[in-house]
Amino acid sequence: MATIKPFKCIRPNTTLADKIAALPYDVYNRTEAKLETIREPLSFLKIDRAETQLGEEVDTYDPRVYQKAKEILESMIQDGSFLFDQEECYYIYELTMKGRSQTGIVACASIDDYLNNVIKKHENTREDKEIDRIHHVDICNAQTGPIFLAYRNQQAIDEVVSDAKKEAPIYSFTSQDGIGHQVWRISEGDRIKKIREAFSLAGSIYIADGHHRAASAVKVGLKRRENNPNDSGTEEYNYFLSVLFPHDQLMIMSYNRAVKDLNGLSENEFIDKIKEHFMVTTIGEKPYEPREKATFGMYLNGTWYELKSKDALKEIKDPVAALDVSLLQDYLLEPILGIKDPRTDKRIDFIGGIRGLKELERRVNEDMTVAFSMYPTSIEELFDVSDVGKLMPPKSTWFEPKLRSGLFIHSLS
Repeated sequence: MATIKPFKCIRPNTTLADKIAALPYDVYNRTEAKLETIREPLSFLKIDRAETQLGEEVDTYDPRVYQKAKEILESMIQDGSFLFDQEECYYIYELTMKGRSQTGIVACASIDDYLNNVIKKHENTREDKEIDRIHHVDICNAQTGPIFLAYRNQQAIDEVVSDAKKEAPIYSFTSQDGIGHQVWRISEGDRIKKIREAFSLAGSIYIADGHHRAASAVKVGLKRRENNPNDSGTEEYNYFLSVLFPHDQLMIMSYNRAVKDLNGLSENEFIDKIKEHFMVTTIGEKPYEPREKATFGMYLNGTWYELKSKDALKEIKDPVAALDVSLLQDYLLEPILGIKDPRTDKRIDFIGGIRGLKELERRVNEDMTVAFSMYPTSIEELFDVSDVGKLMPPKSTWFEPKLRSGLFIHSLS
């Protein structure tokens, strides 16, 4: 039973939404974030990455950065750039990419559901990344970036969404990257009741993307709960900002790999070792994109190959070991190329599928030796791993399109 509640949203003035909405803070490095805030001075990145508003001598994690974020947020609320809805609402957030749409419910999820594993995880988090967002949330007194959650499709929610979308959206714009964004507000009591009840019957909820933001929000909530002897469990810090999507609307793209060298092997020795566990077919110059599980593309010295796992590998029952990213790691990257820990090994790089196969060719031609194109992990595989309480290998999923920050802000008081 999941508690997914409406909330009083801080959101952009209608005329400024397209300028304020920004890609997630962790998509950019510091230089890229700075350039984006110069290109668009209203970009929410100046709050999510407030170091962009300070001198280069100020460290990204300096306390002044979080104080600056708070100051900018408060000033934008004061000058009317942001509005503060005074009634608890749900919001519908639809993103459209190349004619394909996915529609989610913007709401607040319970930190207790996170702690009790009603909201399930599939990734480890890094302490340094958590600390950054803990400071940001705590000092701003607000959650500024939604966590991307998934649930198994519920007809009752679909019906409310379909009905609400017949009305005029409060936002409708296309961002610079060509993604369409539309938002509707749900304030009617009957619709709110139907959505809340449907989620309470939905069973498990899954973190698709945003593990660090979720963990940070929970830790801030627990800290405030501990410091409040009169905590009732209903205070806003007991909930975190989320967008929840039905599983059958989500698109996961491949998360491809590139490696700097062949671990001391010649090309022939390398391919011979691969043949122990994979059937190798030469494709030629045309980029190869896998069309089924347990199949990989490989780009080496100007030539594409198909690598197909032998039948024994396809019979693996463990949901983590059966993932394509695990097959490649366990039967090629570690035993042949010596990549024991892909989280820390500097010889491997990960390239999101949104960049295309030509990016793999470019990297091999410039600074890598071999690259692998992957078949995307499915949302069902993500659910399977989460349901047994296990973790996925790093860089297993790449979700598109990305949620925008700044469209919805959840105040903690």
